[in-house]
Amino acid sequence: MPKRNTVQRRHGIIERLNQQGQVQVDALASAFDTSEVTIRKDLAELEKSGLLLRRYGGAVPLPGELTGRAVTEPAEKVSERKQAIATAAAACIRDHNRIIIDFGSTTAALIPQLQSRRGLVVMTNSLAVASAIRELENEPTLLMSGGTWDAHSESFQGQIAEQVIRSYDFDQLFIGCDGIDPQRGTTTFNELLGLSRVMAESAREVVVMAEAGKVGRRIPNLELPWSAVSILITDDRLTSDQQQQIEQQGVRVIIAGLNNGE
Repeated sequence: MPKRNTVQRRHGIIERLNQQGQVQVDALASAFDTSEVTIRKDLAELEKSGLLLRRYGGAVPLPGELTGRAVTEPAEKVSERKQAIATAAAACIRDHNRIIIDFGSTTAALIPQLQSRRGLVVMTNSLAVASAIRELENEPTLLMSGGTWDAHSESFQGQIAEQVIRSYDFDQLFIGCDGIDPQRGTTTFNELLGLSRVMAESAREVVVMAEAGKVGRRIPNLELPWSAVSILITDDRLTSDQQQQIEQQGVRVIIAGLNNGE
């Protein structure tokens, strides 16, 4: 039986539970062609949602909950442009790559695209990104930077985080930005610039993921100069003049199409 996506699989678990009165982890893993680890994660999330009770080796229905409910997963709405950018970014990743994913909604949109990659090692300073990675069925090796929690950016920053990043060697960094200066580089409102620059220094290829609407925004802090950036992935609102200015800085520009994700 082909693998279903997470929502469909959890829907199927509830259906089986309602039909059979109880379910077992090993039988579910076989039925849905996935690992027992993944099934246990499913049961844990369904229990949190009040849809079943876990028992040793499986689960049973909640009293009065035998008719089932739609299984949904709360998630922030991702714009079509961000989704297209994420799809284009994922195309740059090979199996067994060692990558860094910085905090941000655009970079977070990349996570579901990693499902088809194998043997990845993923470092992040974002709890949200880390949580999303843990939900992937292929379960990449996850590394956390640690450091000091910054409530403004909702990420770990500071010297400890920088030391941890420096102790590894990465193939790629995927990072967002608040603005883009076609002449200078990426810009940010965040005054904590150190970790972004350390991430860039620790990766062979730096991929900036940003919607074209950020080009030309007047933001005071230069985060990464173009000399530190390999690729900019953006959307089709980027003008030919803006693209030319950025490419003249030695940066490859990839325009993510909304229809085909290329």
